[in-house]
Amino acid sequence: MTAAELLGPGGPLAANLSSYEARPAQLAMAEAVERALAEDRVLLSEAGTGTGKTLAYLVPAILSGRKIVVSTATRALQEQIFYKDLPLIERTLGLRPNAALMKGLANYVCKRRHAELRASPDAENADVSRTLSLVDRWIERAEGGDVSGIEGLTEDDPVISRFTSSSDTRVGQSCQYYSQCFVTRMKRAADAANIVVVNHHLFFADLALRGAHPGRVIPDYDAVIFDEAHQLEDVATTFFGVRVSEARISRLLREVDSVLGALERTGFRSGRLVDAARNAAAGFFAAVTRGAGAPEERVTLERDFWTGDRQEAWHRLDDALDGVRALAESVRSELVPGGFTRLSALRGPDVRALAEGLEVAARRASEAREDLATIVDGASGRVTWLDVGARSSALGSSPVDLSSLLRSRLFEVMPSAILTSATLASGPSGATGPRAFSFVRSRLGLNADTISVAELVVPSPFDYAERALLYLPRDMPDPRDAAFLDRAAERTAELVDITGGGAFVLTTSLRAMRALHRALLGRLGRHRVLVQGEAPKTALLESFRASFEAVLVATASFWQGVDVPGEALRLVVLEKVPFPVPSDPVMKARARALEDEGKKPFTELHLPIAKIALKQGFGRLIRTSADRGIVALLDERIHRQAYGRDLLAALPPARRTSDLDEVKRFWSRTSPSVADRG
Repeated sequence: MTAAELLGPGGPLAANLSSYEARPAQLAMAEAVERALAEDRVLLSEAGTGTGKTLAYLVPAILSGRKIVVSTATRALQEQIFYKDLPLIERTLGLRPNAALMKGLANYVCKRRHAELRASPDAENADVSRTLSLVDRWIERAEGGDVSGIEGLTEDDPVISRFTSSSDTRVGQSCQYYSQCFVTRMKRAADAANIVVVNHHLFFADLALRGAHPGRVIPDYDAVIFDEAHQLEDVATTFFGVRVSEARISRLLREVDSVLGALERTGFRSGRLVDAARNAAAGFFAAVTRGAGAPEERVTLERDFWTGDRQEAWHRLDDALDGVRALAESVRSELVPGGFTRLSALRGPDVRALAEGLEVAARRASEAREDLATIVDGASGRVTWLDVGARSSALGSSPVDLSSLLRSRLFEVMPSAILTSATLASGPSGATGPRAFSFVRSRLGLNADTISVAELVVPSPFDYAERALLYLPRDMPDPRDAAFLDRAAERTAELVDITGGGAFVLTTSLRAMRALHRALLGRLGRHRVLVQGEAPKTALLESFRASFEAVLVATASFWQGVDVPGEALRLVVLEKVPFPVPSDPVMKARARALEDEGKKPFTELHLPIAKIALKQGFGRLIRTSADRGIVALLDERIHRQAYGRDLLAALPPARRTSDLDEVKRFWSRTSPSVADRG
């Protein structure tokens, strides 16, 4: 049977699933995915919320018999596919997919690093000891090694990063724990699987290792399916760029200290090289951030930035890191073959773990030096930037244009690729045609004649006209006006009063988020007002769902990838149109590159990005056919700027109003039970 037959009204899914509903859009997408895989083509498919796109690509992928990587935006979606959707396919369709789940290395406990931390003086610290006791009880019986399975361990525990794996800390086959390593097991399962479920970060970490390099993270594959494909350029920019932070240097030096500290119990003395490196790093970042920008600001660094004291500070740090590398290699040479010369008091597995730790430390010190040199030296086609953090600043170098790189490294060598999202097209809602995917094509390198691309837009089956209202007030100040945030808080409080809470308030900056949170705390006395950052994201969402009357104020990470179906979320307030920050170094460089080509950055870059982000924000509201509610966009420019009509045309076909009384009537008419409860 074809994928459409399996998923259609006469197929086994309908026969085995009592809640089955025919979804023509799902069948159309399944047929398009099946064709793209069979014909070795790229498929761009916008599939509106509720179309059932996950099954529409998983079933053809399984039927193809190929080894296919399914890449998602988040770990939560990975787990949904692996633990819910694939078992559903097996249970209802009779297919037997051999699937494997691959998360980023930081999700897995590293037995070597766990043993190293256990042997270090830090293990006597109360907080470290408490966390290690949880790991000790779990590690002997654990199978998958996923840190999320450790009972009693919170996801924000700062000790986690000291015993989990990473590309920086992997030793490879020489590690004494290699055969029993959780990451090794995960990779072996992926080697044997037909369907490998990863996330975008892991996929591009792997792609960045390929090409001229011999390394890889993911096993070789025949095709790739990208879900939430609108995020690809942002994620790829991270992995084809370079970043060195104060925190990265600090972690490296702390771990070298930890290993050397364990050796000092035998009478070994390491000298002051690590302290010298720590001082050099502090001096370097102090010189770099002096006068360069305000906290939480990202600024562009030009070539003439690296002069005088900054150049000198870089050379001091480079020399200090080279000293740490040489020290680690020297000490390691006394722990490995040839007997334990000066360290003869050490015996047993701890010796090898310490030697491996020093090997990793030497490599990481070398990599940090290379990355810093890349940043300071600069290169054509890249932009150098500085993130000025409140606690840790970071330097980076990012590619300006990824289109040619993705074309040559991915789309021209991969037989087939499926790119799908609820917000992939940048044209009017549901529209098809030559310009529907023009933005994503240009950004990802899919405009070349050498790549065969098919396109498909399947609309959401949800009745937005009946179940959603878009409120667009005309009486708000311009968002750039000093009075805007106070008026936005006042109007948000009025809207919350109508729905009885159950609201997301989504902002475009941390400054706006904090200001609105403070203002709403004083206006919403009976509602619990949550704010992004006060607890881990999953904990915030759990509190929000449980409360029913809560208000959650958040920024970028809650505009997309957050799923709160049902009555718990019935109001989404969007502070303003989510245009990208024009002063962001990468965005600024991309705008300049478009200008050099004679193009207009606003229409070619800023506006399409805003459309997709606005659609994502709107999409938080209606997650099932039973959902209903209100979306409010408080940006009055939507009425008077020429781009307003273009932005609104991209949104789902909900009814629109600028009258607050009409909002009250809509809510009273459509949700009387919720209104009474609120």
